[in-house]
Amino acid sequence: MTDAEKIVEIKRLAKERNAVILAHNYQRGEVQDAADITGDSLELARKATEVEADVIVFCGVYFMAETAAILNPMKTVLIPDPTAGCPMADMITGEQLRALKAQHPGAKAVCYVNSTAEVKAECDMCVTSGNAERVMKTFGPDEEILFVPDQHLGSHIMGLLGRQYVLWPGYCPTHAALTVKMIEEARRAHPGAPVLVHPECAKDIREAADENLSTGGMCKFARESAAQEILVGTEVGILHRLQQESPGKKFYPVNERLVCPNMKKTTLDNLLACLRDMKTRVTVPEDIAVRAKRAIDAMLAIK
Repeated sequence: MTDAEKIVEIKRLAKERNAVILAHNYQRGEVQDAADITGDSLELARKATEVEADVIVFCGVYFMAETAAILNPMKTVLIPDPTAGCPMADMITGEQLRALKAQHPGAKAVCYVNSTAEVKAECDMCVTSGNAERVMKTFGPDEEILFVPDQHLGSHIMGLLGRQYVLWPGYCPTHAALTVKMIEEARRAHPGAPVLVHPECAKDIREAADENLSTGGMCKFARESAAQEILVGTEVGILHRLQQESPGKKFYPVNERLVCPNMKKTTLDNLLACLRDMKTRVTVPEDIAVRAKRAIDAMLAIK
């Protein structure tokens, strides 16, 4: 079967199963084409609460499918490849967070959505890169904040709000591969093109760029900017959506090697098999899901 034929069959099966397919912006372009909804973590979390389908197929990494399962306990949530993990999410466990909370009694625990259900269950609030500034503004100036697991997103918000948080030393290996030298070389190759990077990048990278944006923010910037050429410093999967939404503009990766191997584990073949065989189902133990949902709901309540 060609990719086009596979997409037709995927959509046929999705209709037959009363399934909706959600895909993260970092997924392969052909997987994004097969999806009903493409977005960043915040967009997909909100959509997961709105869908009426019986089945949610999540094309992303495991913590994202967990979040969908937590928000939809009565629906079937499937992931095409259950081995699609997130190294950053694995950098902290529930036990480690409980130990950190014991060292800071009374502190509020906030986790980036790129964390396991177990970690979310230990937190007061979740954030995404798209809403972190807005959400973190809701905390009082005297509240101590434990921010896990991404030290770079935490540092970025600290700078925006003039606050200090206790940061866990987690990071995204894909974004950690980006260097200032890469940005400088990209600027020389495309003079005048604005550089967009993700707030998961280290401080020197964020300072070398023109904009620090979530992937959803990058799409909005691209649609609204007068710039005809844009340099993109995040996982290369986003270029597919950017080009589709702004076909008259040119997008260049700051470096083509910014590839998340886990995000690329979803293929048309395993997506097709997922719908055909109705596996692999993602479930979260009820005691963890109930507590994790409180932190996710607290985030989603902030518009």
